[in-house]
This record gives sequence, structure tokens and C-alpha cells, in this order.
Amino acid sequence: MFSTVKKAFQIDEIRKRILIVLFLIFAYRIVAHIPLPSIDRAALEQLFASSQLLGLVDLFSGGSLSRLSVGAVGLSPYITASIFMQVLVFVIPSLEELSKEGSAGAEKINRYTKFLTLPFALLQSVGLYFLFSRQGLFTTTSVLDIVVVVSVLTAGAFIAMWLGDLITEQNIGQGISILVLVGILASIPRAASAILVAGKSGNILNLVLFLFIAALVVAGVVFVNDATRKIPIAYASSRTSGVSAESFLPLKVNQAGVIPIIFAVSLVLLPSVLGGILQQVNNSGLQNFATFLQTNFNPGSLYYNILYFILVVLFTFFYTAVTFNPEKVSDDLKQRGGFIPGIRPGRATEEYLNKVLTRITLLGALFFGLIAIIPSIASAITGFTALTIGGTAVLIVVSVILETLKKLESQVIMREYDRIVLK
Repeated sequence: MFSTVKKAFQIDEIRKRILIVLFLIFAYRIVAHIPLPSIDRAALEQLFASSQLLGLVDLFSGGSLSRLSVGAVGLSPYITASIFMQVLVFVIPSLEELSKEGSAGAEKINRYTKFLTLPFALLQSVGLYFLFSRQGLFTTTSVLDIVVVVSVLTAGAFIAMWLGDLITEQNIGQGISILVLVGILASIPRAASAILVAGKSGNILNLVLFLFIAALVVAGVVFVNDATRKIPIAYASSRTSGVSAESFLPLKVNQAGVIPIIFAVSLVLLPSVLGGILQQVNNSGLQNFATFLQTNFNPGSLYYNILYFILVVLFTFFYTAVTFNPEKVSDDLKQRGGFIPGIRPGRATEEYLNKVLTRITLLGALFFGLIAIIPSIASAITGFTALTIGGTAVLIVVSVILETLKKLESQVIMREYDRIVLK
């Protein structure tokens, strides 16, 4: 890892890209520290200190929500729009055809996603304002104040999305994932402080359990991210009737990366957030439903963990289907004269790849789903609430770091290869 980073900084072009990414991350953190006007700071701190749900949401905003800053809404609208757009790609034939047009089609879909981000950003900004205004956090509630706050929060969401796109353009990692990683890392000092306080208060067993689970998650994520099923590929020789070359097609157990986890986290919190909003409505039926949502879908509850596990598994399968197309791979092999030994080219190859991919994806999805809920289970047993956020945070941090390092390593290898060829 360190050798890859060292080599990257020795190459002028890659070093420049890294410095640009670091500057963009710095800009993102500045946005996270610009406060909204007319906020009761004392009431805000007390609210977050008493709510585990808000603490979990704040973890992925890098502290922006607990400060009620310009970046409080953050990347959530864009992530929600991305989920919605990817569902539409499977439902609407014209979008499905567009997705098959390569980079040009992907660029158009990305543009539609950004357009769709606007209504989601406005909706979440309005919901955030009224949710916190009910708690008495805003000292003034005039129409102008509402318009200003909603506009600023919406602008903050688009700034975060723009910075994520700029990071992605540097080609050393996925911008949105990196910004989510930065948000989690920014919350580590506060989480570490809570862990140390728990240790000093005599909760040594809980502290040891937390460290053990963290080490287990790190080791497991590293292992699964590197796990690959190698499908042997042979190429028919034009000179002989035998085989002239043989290689393999790598199918990763974690084909989808960390995006399914981020999607799952974004959606698993919706029931509890919706319950908080409906609790303020003057309707007994809606208030009872809100109470049910808040009681049963809080972090650490049974329904929350079941929903979380299911979402992780479903999104892993869904995003794998988006990123890997067995039909396209089968056609590419056939056009290049390649085949899987013992499997007929064409339809049979497609079915075989789909079968293998489904099996290994199931293992990966179950693993990530289990890792995501293990801390909540341990927290229910020990009462150590830091565990509830620990698993998901470590899962995302390790996955994003590994993906970024691999991307960086590929850039280094490519530059070194070009240098050798030019010589």
C-alpha cells in the first residue's frame, strides 16, 4: 500500500491528480463547517446527544448535520436520485437502450440523475427544516427564513454532488464514495472519544468486544474484496486445431463495491425519519403509525436490522447486475475467438457466467449483510451503543480505501508501462 502511494507521488501527473482531490476534499469540509443562520446551538447539541438515530445520520454527513451547516443535506439527494434512476433504467425500455450505448449513454443517464437530484434535494431540505423547527432549533420562522434555509441546503447538496464529480474525473477513485469516506473519517475523533469514555467507566469487556469486531470486519472486508473466482478462458488457434493461448476471466465476489452499502444506509433510515416527521402531524392515525416507525425502526431494533440486511443483499445483487453484463461478456469472448473450456460459446456461456456470478454474489451479499448487522446485535447484548455505527462505518471505510488504492495502483502501472514502451 505505502509503496503504491510513494510511486504515485513520484509521477508528476498522478501527484497532481492526488493534490487536486485533496483540495476538493478540503473544500467539501469547509462547506460542512459553514453554519446556517438563526440556529439555537445549545438546543442542537442537546438534541443530537439524546438521539442515536441522528447520530447515525450525522456519521455519514461528517458532522454537517449536527452543525446544521450548508452541507447538512449532503450527498443524500444525489444517492437517492441514483437509486431511483437505476430502477427506471430497468423499467423504461428507452433508458435501458440508452444504458447500452457506452460512455455516451452513461453520460446522458448521469445528466438525468442530476436533474432528478433537484426535487429530492428540495424535498429533503424542506423536510429537514420542518423537522428541526419542530424541535425549536430555529430562532426565527418567517417565510423568508424558510426560503433562505431551503435554498442554501439545496445549494449545499449540489455543491457536494459537483465536488464528487470533480473527484471522479481525476480517475483515482469514485468521488461520491470518497466523500462519504471523508465524512466518516471526520467523525472518528468523536467516536474514539466515546469509546475511551466507555473504557474508563469500567466497560472493558465492551471495549474489547468493539475492537475485536472492528478487527474482524476489517479482515473480512479485505478478504472478500480480494476474493476472485477465476473462469478459465481459452482461445482457438488459427494455425492449429488446438488452443493457442489460455487466460482467465476474474469474477470478483464483491463485484458491486461499496455503493450497495451506501444505498442501503440511505434507505434504512427513511422509516425512522418519516416517523419523526409524521409525529408532528395533528392526526391520531398518522401519529400512531409514526410511533410504530420510530419504535421499531430505530438503529439496533429487530425490524431495523432485518430491513438493513435485506437492503444490503438486494442492492448488492442489483448493482452487480448493473456493473456486470454476462451477455455482453459472452459476446465479446465469441467475437475474439475465446471460449470457456467445456462450455459452448454464445447462450451457454452467458448462462454459465450468470450462474457462477449469482452464486458468488450471494456469498458476498450475505457476508456484507451480516457484517452490517453484527455490531447492532453485539450492542443489544452489551449495551455499548458505539457498536451500532461501528460495523457500517468500518465496512465503508475499508472498502473505499481498498478500491481507491487499486485504482491508484492501476494508474501507476499504466504510467510505468508507458514509460517502458517509450524507451
